[in-house]
Amino acid sequence: MKHLLLAALAALSFNLASAVEVAGVRFEDKSHVGSADLVVNGAGLRKKAVFKVYAMALYLPEKRGDAEAVLAAKGGKRVAITLLRDLSAQQFVEALQEGMISNHSEAEMAGLKDRLKQFSDTMLAAGEPKTGTIVLIDWLPESGTRLTVNGQVKGKDIAGEDFYKALLKIWLGSKPVQEDLKQALLGKAS
Repeated sequence: MKHLLLAALAALSFNLASAVEVAGVRFEDKSHVGSADLVVNGAGLRKKAVFKVYAMALYLPEKRGDAEAVLAAKGGKRVAITLLRDLSAQQFVEALQEGMISNHSEAEMAGLKDRLKQFSDTMLAAGEPKTGTIVLIDWLPESGTRLTVNGQVKGKDIAGEDFYKALLKIWLGSKPVQEDLKQALLGKAS
């Protein structure tokens, strides 16, 4: 019985040690998206001026330390965001749109326009994201980009891996929303 208790405590401490914590938000070291098991690639903090806006983690089938390798990786993916301050839905959507525009040409944006509108409309319809809101943006190869807010799927899945890659470029593109966050998501900083 004593050995069983020690084994259980060791397993529990291993699980606690392997989770990633950012600004008080705990991200599990593994996640399950669709039929895929994913591992946390990295996690970081989005700041605007002196304000902590959100903590986020990137989950992939296997760890990748290069943005191009992340974008080229096959299989399911997850961006997990936990808000650290109240935002209006409009602020959240505008920030995502600006991040996409910064990392794409006008021609590329023209090809993404309808899907970006669908995603933005879904985000706006989800309501005001308050402190503690958990937003999951998943890539499911069988159905597309899925938005989940506080455990509830919102809207319809959006087809096209190019759209999910465009979203990832907000944080991992050549003009990321925040360079140290990009490095953290690539597992290069804490």
